Amino acid sequence: MPFYKEFIYDENLKKGGKTYIREAVKGVIVRGEQILMIHSQKNRDYKFPGGGIEGNESPMETLIREIKEECGAVVSEIGEKIGTVIEYKKANEPQYDVFKMVSSYYLCQIIEKNTELKLDPYEQALGFHPVWVSVSEAMNQNKKILQTQTANPPKWTRRELFVLEKLNI
Repeated sequence: MPFYKEFIYDENLKKGGKTYIREAVKGVIVRGEQILMIHSQKNRDYKFPGGGIEGNESPMETLIREIKEECGAVVSEIGEKIGTVIEYKKANEPQYDVFKMVSSYYLCQIIEKNTELKLDPYEQALGFHPVWVSVSEAMNQNKKILQTQTANPPKWTRRELFVLEKLNI
């Protein structure tokens, strides 16, 4: 059964207010006992490869593009959707009350071609790089970040920890 979770990050958020919706897709790529994750050298956390749907892209086109950009790998197969996480926070844009991020997670297979990474400036600044890691190592590190970091960890750390805990690997 697919997983589903909602996170509300701001107190007193009016979910019924004018909402800006951003859709994203994430790849869950397993090789033996390990999973392909994006590690941040700055934050030291792990996140799934993937990102926001742009323009007229389909979710599958986005997943293929994002995995190539963030992992340098070619997607050979996109499998079933295994879950959805929805996050709500106050919108930065003054014309909106709510920012709603809908992240869908898909099982994927890749061909490791090791093409050049094409990271966004913020991804470069965070030191993003792809790594194969055990699910337990990624979970433990994200838990540690959430429990011990004095500065606010990225919102995605909590989301990705939830997804890692739902995987049966």
